[in-house]
Amino acid sequence: QVELVESGGGWVQAGGSLRLSCTASGRTASRYVVGWFRQAPGKEREFVARIWWESGNTYISDFVKGRFAISREYAKNAVYLQMNSLKPEDTAVYYCAAASTLRTGVAAEYNYWGQGTQVTVSS
Repeated sequence: QVELVESGGGWVQAGGSLRLSCTASGRTASRYVVGWFRQAPGKEREFVARIWWESGNTYISDFVKGRFAISREYAKNAVYLQMNSLKPEDTAVYYCAAASTLRTGVAAEYNYWGQGTQVTVSS
C-alpha cells in the first residue's frame, strides 16, 4: 500500500507563486507515474501534470504550460508542482496521485490518491 501526502497549499494573490509537495511512503515502485490533478467546486477533476518516477519524463497540460512545472527529488520520494503566475482560475483543491500503469492518462487509472491541498488565488 502506498500513502501520498500533499502539502504547500495556501492563499496567494494573482501573479504569485506556490510550490506543492507530494511525498510517498509504503511499497513504491520505480515504474510508477505520479500526477497532479485539481478540482474546483462544481467542476470535474482535471489533469494538471504528471511525471514518470524512473525516467523523470514529464507531461504538462496545455492550460498551465509555461506557468507550472513538475519535478521529482529521487532521494526524498517527493514530487513537486511549482506554480508561477497564478490566476484566480487556478483556485482548486490539488491532489497528487500514483499509477502503476497508464493507458490514456485519465484519473480513474490512478491507484493511489492523497488527501488534497487547497490553493486559493485572489484578485
